[in-house]
Amino acid sequence: MTGEARDPAVAGRLLPWTGADGGPCYLVGDGTGYVSRLADEIEDVQIDMADRLLGHAAELLAERRVASAELHYLARRLSESLRDVRRIAESRGGRLAHRPRP
Repeated sequence: MTGEARDPAVAGRLLPWTGADGGPCYLVGDGTGYVSRLADEIEDVQIDMADRLLGHAAELLAERRVASAELHYLARRLSESLRDVRRIAESRGGRLAHRPRP
Protein backbone atom coordinates (compact mmCIF):
# COMPACT_ATOMS: atom_id res chain seq x y z
CA MET A 1 0.00 0.00 0.00
CA THR A 2 1.60 3.32 -1.04
CA GLY A 3 0.68 6.97 -0.95
CA GLU A 4 0.98 10.12 1.09
CA ALA A 5 -2.45 10.15 2.72
CA ARG A 6 -3.19 7.59 5.38
CA ASP A 7 -6.42 6.90 7.21
CA PRO A 8 -5.61 7.06 10.95
CA ALA A 9 -8.43 4.61 11.62
CA VAL A 10 -6.44 1.94 9.75
CA ALA A 11 -3.16 1.33 11.56
CA GLY A 12 -0.57 0.42 8.94
CA ARG A 13 3.09 -0.29 9.36
CA LEU A 14 5.46 2.17 7.72
CA LEU A 15 7.79 -0.01 5.68
CA PRO A 16 11.57 0.58 5.43
CA TRP A 17 11.35 1.34 1.71
CA THR A 18 9.52 3.80 -0.49
CA GLY A 19 7.16 3.32 -3.39
CA ALA A 20 8.06 3.91 -7.03
CA ASP A 21 6.97 7.54 -6.62
CA GLY A 22 9.27 7.99 -3.60
CA GLY A 23 6.34 8.15 -1.20
CA PRO A 24 5.96 6.05 1.94
CA CYS A 25 4.71 2.47 1.80
CA TYR A 26 2.41 1.06 4.45
CA LEU A 27 1.43 -2.49 5.21
CA VAL A 28 -1.89 -3.32 6.78
CA GLY A 29 -1.95 -6.73 8.42
CA ASP A 30 -1.35 -8.63 11.60
CA GLY A 31 2.45 -8.34 11.42
CA THR A 32 3.09 -12.05 10.87
CA GLY A 33 3.25 -12.34 7.07
CA TYR A 34 6.09 -12.50 4.60
CA VAL A 35 6.27 -8.74 3.98
CA SER A 36 6.37 -8.04 7.73
CA ARG A 37 9.23 -10.51 8.18
CA LEU A 38 11.08 -9.01 5.20
CA ALA A 39 10.63 -5.51 6.66
CA ASP A 40 11.97 -6.75 10.02
CA GLU A 41 15.05 -8.20 8.31
CA ILE A 42 15.70 -5.01 6.33
CA GLU A 43 15.35 -2.90 9.48
CA ASP A 44 17.86 -5.16 11.26
CA VAL A 45 20.33 -4.71 8.40
CA GLN A 46 19.82 -0.93 8.41
CA ILE A 47 20.41 -0.70 12.16
CA ASP A 48 23.52 -2.87 11.89
CA MET A 49 24.82 -0.70 9.03
CA ALA A 50 24.22 2.43 11.12
CA ASP A 51 26.15 0.92 14.01
CA ARG A 52 29.09 0.02 11.77
CA LEU A 53 29.03 3.43 10.14
CA LEU A 54 29.19 5.14 13.53
CA GLY A 55 32.26 3.06 14.37
CA HIS A 56 33.87 4.01 11.07
CA ALA A 57 33.03 7.67 11.64
CA ALA A 58 34.67 7.60 15.08
CA GLU A 59 37.83 6.09 13.61
CA LEU A 60 37.94 8.51 10.68
CA LEU A 61 37.32 11.56 12.84
CA ALA A 62 40.08 10.49 15.23
CA GLU A 63 42.58 10.84 12.38
CA ARG A 64 44.44 14.11 12.21
CA ARG A 65 44.59 14.23 8.43
CA VAL A 66 41.38 13.41 6.64
CA ALA A 67 40.67 14.46 3.08
CA SER A 68 37.59 16.54 2.41
CA ALA A 69 36.39 13.88 -0.04
CA GLU A 70 36.47 11.31 2.77
CA LEU A 71 34.50 13.61 5.07
CA HIS A 72 32.00 14.33 2.31
CA TYR A 73 31.52 10.62 1.67
CA LEU A 74 31.13 10.00 5.41
CA ALA A 75 28.57 12.80 5.73
CA ARG A 76 26.51 11.37 2.85
CA ARG A 77 26.51 7.85 4.32
CA LEU A 78 25.67 9.17 7.81
CA SER A 79 22.79 11.17 6.33
CA GLU A 80 21.42 8.10 4.54
CA SER A 81 21.78 6.00 7.65
CA LEU A 82 20.12 8.59 9.87
CA ARG A 83 17.20 8.77 7.44
CA ASP A 84 16.83 4.96 7.59
CA VAL A 85 16.99 4.83 11.39
CA ARG A 86 14.53 7.73 11.72
CA ARG A 87 12.10 5.85 9.45
CA ILE A 88 12.48 2.72 11.62
CA ALA A 89 11.78 4.75 14.76
CA GLU A 90 8.75 6.37 13.14
CA SER A 91 7.44 2.98 12.06
CA ARG A 92 7.91 1.36 15.44
CA GLY A 93 6.52 4.38 17.28
CA GLY A 94 3.46 4.35 15.05
CA ARG A 95 2.84 0.69 15.79
CA LEU A 96 3.14 1.32 19.53
CA ALA A 97 0.66 4.19 19.31
CA HIS A 98 -1.92 1.99 17.58
CA ARG A 99 -1.47 -1.06 19.77
CA PRO A 100 -4.74 -2.01 21.47
CA ARG A 101 -4.67 -1.54 25.22
CA PRO A 102 -5.70 -4.43 27.47
